[in-house]
Amino acid sequence: MTRKELINQIREKQSFLCVGLDTDINKIPQCIIDEAKAKDGDEYIFRALCEFNALIIDATAPYCVAYKPNLAFYEAYGVDGIMAFEATIDYLKEEYPNHFIIADAKRGDIGNTSKMYAKTFFEEYNVDALTVAPYMGEDSVTPFLGYDGKWVILLALTSNKGSHDFQLTEDAQGERLFEKVLKKSLDWGNQDNMMYVVGATQGEMFKDIRKLVPDHFLLVPGVGAQGGSLEEVCKYGMNKDCGLLVNSSRGIIYASNGTDFEKAAATAAEELQKKMALELAKVGFI
Repeated sequence: MTRKELINQIREKQSFLCVGLDTDINKIPQCIIDEAKAKDGDEYIFRALCEFNALIIDATAPYCVAYKPNLAFYEAYGVDGIMAFEATIDYLKEEYPNHFIIADAKRGDIGNTSKMYAKTFFEEYNVDALTVAPYMGEDSVTPFLGYDGKWVILLALTSNKGSHDFQLTEDAQGERLFEKVLKKSLDWGNQDNMMYVVGATQGEMFKDIRKLVPDHFLLVPGVGAQGGSLEEVCKYGMNKDCGLLVNSSRGIIYASNGTDFEKAAATAAEELQKKMALELAKVGFI
């Protein structure tokens, strides 16, 4: 998906919502588990993950422009989990081809290893984007940038408490590490193939981010369960092309653990979409 296509989807749906598919067997509604066990017995995990994801996707697709399956939640279940991850990607591509697909895997290693990671996600799984850790530098990131129409989403300033341990440390000139990452990465990619992860809990720090990358898209986790404010993110982070993909995972997919979980997920997604439409209208995007 190109930048223009993504922007068009945001305008058409009046939404910049990304639904995170952090699918945990221990949190899936019991009705899904029971049905999967009735069909597959002890080998129920693959079916349960796939069925839950498909139903969540069907319920939320009208209100979002992107999905972000977090690979850790699938790798945890071995082969069955990996197969469910791949099946979920295939389902999205077949049923909802206009949705942006992000693999949240946070890869990044020496060049020849990153090359294989890039092949895995951009050729084998054929996702639109992959989260990448920048710690090992240029040769760990550039192999992911060699694919037309694919995106690197580079970790910049994350939403977790531990982000302060390294990302906000300053050098002798007062430059913070996340600022150094942003500046240096501009030599590797551009606004058409690189985004940045910036946590919603960082508040006014979005102003500092936008000074360095005014035109890039930002993937913003942390709204909802982690306490980030959508209004604050939009106030300081939105640009003329919207420039935001705001992710919500637990607040949507686990809005209910009863038989009404699909309806609850749709309601939670729609509520966020309506708030996003208001924010887009404020800046004249729609």
